[in-house]
Amino acid sequence: MKLYIKNMVCIRCTMVVKAELEQLGLHYTSVALGEADIIENISPEQLDQFKRALLKSGLELMDNKKSVLIQKIKTVIVELVHYSEEPLTIKFSEYLSSKLNHDYTYLANLFSEVQGTTIEKFFIAHKIERVKELLVYNELTLTEIAFKMHYSSVAHLSSQFKKVTGLTPTHFRQLKDKRRSMLEDV
Repeated sequence: MKLYIKNMVCIRCTMVVKAELEQLGLHYTSVALGEADIIENISPEQLDQFKRALLKSGLELMDNKKSVLIQKIKTVIVELVHYSEEPLTIKFSEYLSSKLNHDYTYLANLFSEVQGTTIEKFFIAHKIERVKELLVYNELTLTEIAFKMHYSSVAHLSSQFKKVTGLTPTHFRQLKDKRRSMLEDV
């Protein structure tokens, strides 16, 4: 039986889901971002307990097919931005369609209708959050970050970063450094 779980976006989330399933005596074949495959059928009592346990961790069990598909779109984007090192060899729309076995237009319309934003804006927002993370680590140059995040150029990255955050990547990094030095003075 496959269970779909909302807000499950990191490895820690998979650990929480595994622990909750084990606590209920349920056996799983796999637990991945956004979903868990369990071997046995889950009783209504176990399902209720599982839902409550997930909510305590900020996770939510989903049963609506549209909600499940929206979560799958988000999961594909999170995996692509945060966990994949390989650049896409096909258009993002084709990649998403092939991963989810749905026409991209249908996915885009559904996502916009339910989320109030486009898939592209959601994707860009996640890329910019990842760029912020990399800037804060201060281990890579802006050129290396642009390459790692598959931007065509530093100028493209900087332009998109400024459009989303209102700051240039360099200014963002300087603010972080300034904040850190002020804390050290305390």
